[in-house]
Amino acid sequence: MKTKGLALLFRVTLKGIKPRVWRRILVPAGYTFWDLHVAIQDSMGWLDYHLHVFKVREPGSGELDQIGIPDDDPFEDDALVLPGWRIPTTEYFRQPGDRADYEYDFGDGWEHEVLLEAIALRVPRTKYPVCLDGAGACPPEDCGGVHGYEEMLRVLRDPTDEEHESMLVWVGGRYDPKAFDPKKVRFDNPKKRWQIAFEAADEGD
Repeated sequence: MKTKGLALLFRVTLKGIKPRVWRRILVPAGYTFWDLHVAIQDSMGWLDYHLHVFKVREPGSGELDQIGIPDDDPFEDDALVLPGWRIPTTEYFRQPGDRADYEYDFGDGWEHEVLLEAIALRVPRTKYPVCLDGAGACPPEDCGGVHGYEEMLRVLRDPTDEEHESMLVWVGGRYDPKAFDPKKVRFDNPKKRWQIAFEAADEGD
């Protein structure tokens, strides 16, 4: 697919929680899977503290490919993970209706559906990516996945719970699960994010 002048419209939905958390984002069609990962993180409200992987069907064979950050020293039976920064999104997202699963934080196991809703012309003098719509606050990092999040909401709703005050402090004094404003979303430069992530890792070796 020729990508110049085109944008991909995605709807990203966090699975398994209520109230529903979702975002509608418009990204350049020339994006790699790494670039899309950064846009999902920023629009959802995640902080990119943990590993991620896209699971998506290869259009030709129908086989399930995994795209993310390859392990430098994988176990023999580990599934092959393709490097996201080398894979164009348009190799897999070719027409509206194409979709992938995106998992973030393998400990908490946050799973998202990534659905391509449309392929659109880019609007001149518009900065991409852009968050067009959405709903629901992103769960806090490291809250324990779906079940931990549900327990967190239960404690916050119950002032008589013995953990209420400490939980309130942990979430920063206030947490509204319905709060979201697409105009407040700010997108990081995916190339700079890559440099920070991998150059910092190299310095730590």
